Amino acid sequence: MSDKSKNSPIWEVFIRSKNGLSHSHVGSIHATDNEMALQNARDVYTRRAEGVSIWVVLSSDIAASDPMNKDEMFEPGSDKIYRHPTFYDIPDEVGHM
Repeated sequence: MSDKSKNSPIWEVFIRSKNGLSHSHVGSIHATDNEMALQNARDVYTRRAEGVSIWVVLSSDIAASDPMNKDEMFEPGSDKIYRHPTFYDIPDEVGHM
């Protein structure tokens, strides 16, 4: 790895495959700007023409939840009663909800 690469920011690479509906994270690269990041991502991660779209995002720009805090992030919201329509009168015509 060259000294220039070591000082370049890290970019996260996401590829949408030919038959995929969403982008998937495939890895990381070093690049000095977004144009170089796209070119490097294409060269490294789409050698067999398996992608139709590439996203590159500076790693430093990604905000993520901490897996250690998963309970508070993903537990059912008991404090959000509007998500549970138990207090609504449901007409008989509606059937089972």
